[in-house]
Amino acid sequence: MATIDLIVLGMLKKQSLSAYDIQKLVEYRNISKWVKISTPSIYKKVIQLEEKGLLQSVPVRENNMPEKAVYSLTDSGEQEFERLMGELSAQPIRMFLDFNAVIVNLDSVPLRMQKSCVANIEKNVQDLKSYLEENLREKENAPEVPEIGMAVLRQQFVLAETIETWIAELKKRF
Repeated sequence: MATIDLIVLGMLKKQSLSAYDIQKLVEYRNISKWVKISTPSIYKKVIQLEEKGLLQSVPVRENNMPEKAVYSLTDSGEQEFERLMGELSAQPIRMFLDFNAVIVNLDSVPLRMQKSCVANIEKNVQDLKSYLEENLREKENAPEVPEIGMAVLRQQFVLAETIETWIAELKKRF
C-alpha cells in the first residue's frame, strides 16, 4: 500500500531506523489512529522495500542486545519517496468512517436500536476527542514532536468535533 510506503520512507528520510524503531514512532505519533498501519505491516514493508532496492540495511549490535537491521534510504528510495508525495497529494480526498455502514442502515432497525447505535457512535467520538485532547496537551510543548505531527493531531481533533456536531443534528430526527 502506497500510504504505508510513504510513512516508512518518510521516517527513514529523516534518520536511519530499525523496524522496531519505526513501529515505536508510529505508536508514539499515533499514526495508526488515522492511517491503517499495523506492527506486522511495518516489518513486512521494510523487507519489501529493501527487496525493491529502496532501502538498505546495516546490521547493528547495541550493548548486549541482539543484532538488528537498521534501514536507510537508497537513492531509489529517495526518488520513490518524492514520487509518492506527489502521487498521494494529488489523489482525491476519501474519508472512510466505518460507522457510516451503521448510519446508512439505521432505517432498517427499530427506533430503540437506532438510538442505541447512534449513542454508541457518539460515545466513541467523545472518547476519541478526549484522547486527542490529552495527546495535544501532552505533546504541544514536546520538542521531539514535529509541528507537522501536531498539525495532524489538531486536524483529527477538529474532525472529531465536527462529527460530534453532526451526531447532535442526527439525533434531532429521533
